Amino acid sequence: MESQPSDEELYRRWAAGDAAAGSRLVDRHLGRLARFFVNKVSRPSDAEELVGTTFEIIARKLGDFAEASSFRAYLYGVAHNVLRNHLRGRRRNDREIDPEVDSVAMLGPSPVTLAHERREQRLLLEGLRQLPLELQVVLEMSYFEAMSRSEIAASLELPEGTVASRMRRAVARLQETLARLAETPELLQSTLHGIADWAAALRERIDAGHDAAKDPG
Repeated sequence: MESQPSDEELYRRWAAGDAAAGSRLVDRHLGRLARFFVNKVSRPSDAEELVGTTFEIIARKLGDFAEASSFRAYLYGVAHNVLRNHLRGRRRNDREIDPEVDSVAMLGPSPVTLAHERREQRLLLEGLRQLPLELQVVLEMSYFEAMSRSEIAASLELPEGTVASRMRRAVARLQETLARLAETPELLQSTLHGIADWAAALRERIDAGHDAAKDPG
């Protein structure tokens, strides 16, 4: 069986003028990037728009990726900047959103519908959205995208030590938030003890919702 070209190989071919390689690379990451955005906006259409903007920037700046890290780290770095710019245009109480302090929950409900899913998934989704954006980002990069600390550091242009510190703060804040939101102590313990499994299930549910939105028929 022929091996699949790596992201980096597809990117090099795209930068050299191979449009088909570019289309293949975009298709490979389209759903993953939609997942990155969808729990950080208020409308599915916003997520789709931000996905398009991210790939437009990458296409416009072909050659900027120097392969010092993975293409995935570069992709999410661009996506992170696109998200920050999007939120910068939103205001709360007549001031700009501060990603270090403010959460996306302040801007409206999640477009992800979990009415028929387990309570643990719903609790985790809301808990993540109530974190300050920059803490939500590092946790979702880890939980949903299985990115390493070095990849997250490359994406956010931060030292690995800073990412490690941010991860610790994010986990602590998430635990505090879940404790506040949980309806019962049993729900809290079930969510905390199985958080990796609930995160994986939540990731699958977000992906399924994105696929259904693309193909409602």
